[in-house]
Amino acid sequence: MTQFLCTALELMILLPGMLVAYLPMRDCLRIPPAKLAAVTVPLVLFLCAACGAVSCLFHVGTVWLFFPATAIMGFFYVHTLSITRWKSISVFLAICGVFSCLGSTAIAVNGILSPGDFAPPLSLRGALFWLVLCCVSVLAVWHPTTHASKKLLEEDAFAQTWYMFWLLPILFIGLNFFMIPKNPNILTYGRLRLLYILFSFVLLVLLLLFYALFYLMASSLNRNDRLRRENQLLSMQQARYASLRAAIEQTRHARHDMRHHFHILQSFAAQKKWESLTAYLDEVQGSIPDSDLGLCQNTAVDGVAGYFAALYREHGIPLTFSLDLPAQLPVLEIELCSVLSNLLENALEAGIKTAPDRRQTSVQAYLYSEYMVLLSVENTYDKMIREKDGVFLSSKRPGEGIGLQAVRHTAEKNGGYSRFHYEAGKFTANVILRGGKWDA
Repeated sequence: MTQFLCTALELMILLPGMLVAYLPMRDCLRIPPAKLAAVTVPLVLFLCAACGAVSCLFHVGTVWLFFPATAIMGFFYVHTLSITRWKSISVFLAICGVFSCLGSTAIAVNGILSPGDFAPPLSLRGALFWLVLCCVSVLAVWHPTTHASKKLLEEDAFAQTWYMFWLLPILFIGLNFFMIPKNPNILTYGRLRLLYILFSFVLLVLLLLFYALFYLMASSLNRNDRLRRENQLLSMQQARYASLRAAIEQTRHARHDMRHHFHILQSFAAQKKWESLTAYLDEVQGSIPDSDLGLCQNTAVDGVAGYFAALYREHGIPLTFSLDLPAQLPVLEIELCSVLSNLLENALEAGIKTAPDRRQTSVQAYLYSEYMVLLSVENTYDKMIREKDGVFLSSKRPGEGIGLQAVRHTAEKNGGYSRFHYEAGKFTANVILRGGKWDA
């Protein structure tokens, strides 16, 4: 019975672990928090009871039962989130790494709490101490996880970094597992217990230090990426402004010469020189600026649309806009411009690889409601689209396309929506961006 209680109590650390894992993911949950708690808590309790029974009946060490139990909860955790799997797995393993360091400390203190009780690896008091230690750590990291970590997870500037981050907690979990003494009685000799506690504490500090360095690095990358996007937006607006100035100047000259043109046309008509009249009309028509003025009332979106309109003309790809957006938007301009830029850039790359007679791209944007903006981009394509489990893979690098990944994340982080559909040589992206003031 004691072995059953010890194993169940040790596995109970999954509860504070799942709690701290979900803290930065509040905006990424696939199901409501109340329903999630109603499923998670019974699942953890069932695993604790089942592993306790297996340990008691078959004399299996608790440490070996942690692996399948943690894997089950990790699988459950990843599939209850709408965030990318690399991020969710990294967060889950990061918490496992911290709790494993706390477990090593509990093993060292176990001999002090229960002298003479050498039940490997923890006694009942030792397991309770570990659980309390984990609960205290949750309170200690509550604010960082709900603020700093949440903000970090919302950014996609360093998406490639998440592919390697999981190695760090795996390394520390392996070190703590390797440190577990086969015979806990060995910690009673000399200063081994003190050294064990010290080494466990050093591992914990090193792990937290690495996490802090990762956060600083990621924050710097995010800041640089925001500046890069803002500079890109400013460059687009500057290019748009230059083209508008050129078009306005051409229009001014055309208006100035209009009276002269009318005199000449009237002269050709009076003399019934129809061929000369037609040739002159063609010449005058060629001098009229071929630029779209005022694609949208919002200057930021208009700058992006005008910039890509010029790019599409250079590559001979027909591009049509239907932008019914006011000057003041309910969503962040930089987010809408980022989504529009990513979709138009992907459509441009697809259009370049498409047969000239099939090239076509259309853009539509309007207020879906008082707090929502709907954006739809449709383009033709010839190349095969690579998709796996509903995720569109990049044509330039292994893994998911960063552009569509950023679009999906930007749309969904405030409760918006994104849908990508392709059929019969047409790719359609529908995105709804929601303003932060909207309440469901």
